[in-house]
Amino acid sequence: MFDFSKIMAVGLGGFVGAVSRFWVSGLAQRMSDRFPLGTLSVNLLGSFILGLLATLFLEKVIVGQELRLFLLVGLLGAFTTYSTFSLETLNLLRSGEWLFAGFNIVLNVMGALIAVWAGVSIAKLW
Repeated sequence: MFDFSKIMAVGLGGFVGAVSRFWVSGLAQRMSDRFPLGTLSVNLLGSFILGLLATLFLEKVIVGQELRLFLLVGLLGAFTTYSTFSLETLNLLRSGEWLFAGFNIVLNVMGALIAVWAGVSIAKLW
Protein backbone atom coordinates (compact mmCIF):
# COMPACT_ATOMS: atom_id res chain seq x y z
CA MET A 1 0.00 0.00 0.00
CA PHE A 2 1.17 3.55 -0.67
CA ASP A 3 2.14 5.67 2.30
CA PHE A 4 1.67 9.24 1.10
CA SER A 5 3.83 10.78 3.85
CA LYS A 6 6.80 8.62 2.82
CA ILE A 7 6.30 9.40 -0.86
CA MET A 8 6.16 13.12 -0.07
CA ALA A 9 9.28 12.88 2.11
CA VAL A 10 11.28 11.29 -0.71
CA GLY A 11 9.82 13.66 -3.32
CA LEU A 12 10.49 16.83 -1.33
CA GLY A 13 13.97 15.59 -0.42
CA GLY A 14 14.60 14.87 -4.08
CA PHE A 15 13.59 18.39 -5.01
CA VAL A 16 15.91 19.93 -2.41
CA GLY A 17 18.72 17.55 -3.37
CA ALA A 18 18.42 18.26 -7.08
CA VAL A 19 18.41 22.02 -6.58
CA SER A 20 21.34 21.73 -4.17
CA ARG A 21 23.24 19.59 -6.66
CA PHE A 22 22.65 22.17 -9.40
CA TRP A 23 23.93 24.97 -7.15
CA VAL A 24 26.94 23.18 -5.57
CA SER A 25 28.13 21.51 -8.77
CA GLY A 26 27.80 24.79 -10.65
CA LEU A 27 29.91 26.60 -8.07
CA ALA A 28 32.59 23.92 -8.11
CA GLN A 29 32.63 23.59 -11.91
CA ARG A 30 33.60 27.24 -12.28
CA MET A 31 37.06 26.24 -11.04
CA SER A 32 37.75 23.97 -14.02
CA ASP A 33 36.82 24.09 -17.68
CA ARG A 34 38.23 20.66 -18.58
CA PHE A 35 37.72 18.38 -15.57
CA PRO A 36 34.20 17.60 -14.25
CA LEU A 37 34.91 19.05 -10.81
CA GLY A 38 31.24 19.83 -10.15
CA THR A 39 30.21 16.18 -10.31
CA LEU A 40 33.20 15.10 -8.25
CA SER A 41 32.33 17.70 -5.59
CA VAL A 42 28.73 16.60 -5.15
CA ASN A 43 29.67 12.92 -5.18
CA LEU A 44 32.30 13.35 -2.47
CA LEU A 45 30.24 15.72 -0.32
CA GLY A 46 27.11 13.59 -0.72
CA SER A 47 29.00 10.40 0.12
CA PHE A 48 30.47 11.96 3.25
CA ILE A 49 27.10 13.27 4.43
CA LEU A 50 25.42 9.93 3.65
CA GLY A 51 28.01 8.03 5.69
CA LEU A 52 27.70 10.50 8.55
CA LEU A 53 23.90 10.62 8.69
CA ALA A 54 23.28 6.92 8.04
CA THR A 55 25.60 5.99 10.90
CA LEU A 56 24.12 8.59 13.24
CA PHE A 57 20.58 7.47 12.41
CA LEU A 58 21.40 3.78 12.87
CA GLU A 59 23.58 4.04 15.97
CA LYS A 60 23.20 7.36 17.76
CA VAL A 61 20.15 9.47 16.93
CA ILE A 62 16.55 8.39 16.81
CA VAL A 63 14.69 10.08 13.96
CA GLY A 64 11.43 9.27 12.27
CA GLN A 65 11.27 7.22 9.10
CA GLU A 66 10.00 10.17 7.06
CA LEU A 67 13.03 12.29 8.02
CA ARG A 68 15.41 9.44 7.14
CA LEU A 69 13.67 9.01 3.79
CA PHE A 70 13.74 12.77 3.15
CA LEU A 71 17.46 13.09 3.87
CA LEU A 72 19.00 9.77 2.78
CA VAL A 73 16.82 8.67 -0.13
CA GLY A 74 15.39 11.94 -1.42
CA LEU A 75 17.92 14.69 -0.75
CA LEU A 76 21.17 12.73 -0.97
CA GLY A 77 19.84 10.43 -3.69
CA ALA A 78 19.19 13.44 -5.91
CA PHE A 79 22.32 15.29 -4.77
CA THR A 80 24.88 12.64 -5.74
CA THR A 81 25.10 11.77 -9.37
CA TYR A 82 26.88 8.69 -10.60
CA SER A 83 24.95 8.60 -13.86
CA THR A 84 26.39 12.01 -14.71
CA PHE A 85 29.83 10.80 -13.62
CA SER A 86 29.55 7.91 -16.09
CA LEU A 87 28.50 10.12 -18.99
CA GLU A 88 31.22 12.69 -18.27
CA THR A 89 33.84 9.94 -18.10
CA LEU A 90 32.67 8.52 -21.41
CA ASN A 91 32.81 12.00 -22.96
CA LEU A 92 36.36 12.48 -21.68
CA LEU A 93 37.36 9.14 -23.22
CA ARG A 94 35.69 9.98 -26.53
CA SER A 95 37.52 13.31 -26.67
CA GLY A 96 40.88 11.63 -26.06
CA GLU A 97 41.26 12.98 -22.52
CA TRP A 98 42.45 9.62 -21.16
CA LEU A 99 44.32 11.08 -18.20
CA PHE A 100 41.33 13.17 -17.06
CA ALA A 101 39.03 10.16 -17.55
CA GLY A 102 41.32 8.05 -15.37
CA PHE A 103 41.51 10.76 -12.72
CA ASN A 104 37.74 11.12 -12.81
CA ILE A 105 37.20 7.39 -12.23
CA VAL A 106 39.77 7.09 -9.44
CA LEU A 107 38.80 10.33 -7.67
CA ASN A 108 35.05 9.67 -7.78
CA VAL A 109 35.15 6.00 -6.81
CA MET A 110 37.98 6.08 -4.28
CA GLY A 111 37.06 9.55 -3.07
CA ALA A 112 33.45 8.53 -2.45
CA LEU A 113 34.54 5.42 -0.53
CA ILE A 114 36.91 7.50 1.58
CA ALA A 115 34.21 10.13 2.11
CA VAL A 116 31.70 7.53 3.30
CA TRP A 117 34.34 6.02 5.60
CA ALA A 118 35.14 9.49 6.98
CA GLY A 119 31.46 10.22 7.59
CA VAL A 120 30.98 6.88 9.38
CA SER A 121 34.14 7.41 11.43
CA ILE A 122 33.15 10.90 12.52
CA ALA A 123 29.63 9.77 13.39
CA LYS A 124 31.03 6.99 15.58
CA LEU A 125 33.03 9.57 17.56
CA TRP A 126 29.82 11.28 18.75
